[in-house]
Amino acid sequence: MVVAAATTPQDVQRAIDTLQPFGATLSIKLYRVHLEPAPAVPVIPCLDHEAMLHQRVLPHAAAYLQERASGELHEVTFYPALKRIHIDTTSTWGECSPESHRRLLDFLTTAFPGHHIAVSGPSWWRGERRVADVCRAQVSLRKVLLNDNIDAVQADIERLQVIGSLMEKQSRVASWGVRTVTGPILTAAAVGLFLLFGGLTSILGETGMTAPRYTLVGGLGAAFLYYGLKAVQLTEMATQVWKRGAEYTLILAERRRLKR
Repeated sequence: MVVAAATTPQDVQRAIDTLQPFGATLSIKLYRVHLEPAPAVPVIPCLDHEAMLHQRVLPHAAAYLQERASGELHEVTFYPALKRIHIDTTSTWGECSPESHRRLLDFLTTAFPGHHIAVSGPSWWRGERRVADVCRAQVSLRKVLLNDNIDAVQADIERLQVIGSLMEKQSRVASWGVRTVTGPILTAAAVGLFLLFGGLTSILGETGMTAPRYTLVGGLGAAFLYYGLKAVQLTEMATQVWKRGAEYTLILAERRRLKR
C-alpha cells in the first residue's frame, strides 16, 4: 500500500504559481483543500469528484490556463501528495491545438521534475466526445472564462442546462422502454421455443435443436443488454452535461463576485 503525504494549501499554491510562466490562471477547482488568501480568480469546488461518494479521492486542485504564447486553453490537475499531474483534454475540447498541448507537456516536464504526467481524452464509453460537442455548440469554455458580457453567457448556459434536462428525460424513456418490453418479449420467446422448437425436436432431434435454442436466447439477451447499456450511457451523458452547466454557472457567479 502506498502512503501519500498530506496535501497542504502551500503545495497547491506553489504548483499554481509554477504554472504562471506558461500561462495565466483563469479559474481554479479545488477538492478538499482551501487556499488562503483566496486567489483573485474564480474558485469553485471540483464537482466531478465531489459527486463520487463511493470513492476516496486525494485532495487536489485543477487550474484552467490560458497559454501566453497562443491564448489557447488547458486544464491541469495537481495531486501534490502523489506527485502526479493530470491533463484533461475533454474539458478544453476545441480550445487548444496539438502544438499548444505539446508545449504544455514540455513545460510541465521541465517545471515539475519527478512528477508523473498523465493525459486523458474523451471516453467513448461515457460518451464524452458527444457531451463536449453538445456543450461547445451552446457555450464555449472561452466565453465562460473570458467573455465580459456575463448576462449573455448566462443565457447560453441556461440553454445548455435545458438540453441536459431533455437528455435526462430521453434516458428515462430508453430505460423504461427496456423495462416495458423485456417481460412480454421474453414471454413470447418462451412460447416460441416451446411451440416451434418443440415441434421440430422430433424431426431434428435434441442435438440439432440445441444450437438454435441457445442462439435465440443469447440473441435476445444481447439485445436487452445493449439497450440497457445505452440507457445507462444516456443517463451518464445527461449527468455530464448537467455538471458542465453547473460548473459554468459557478464560474460566472465567482466572476460576478470578483467584479464587485
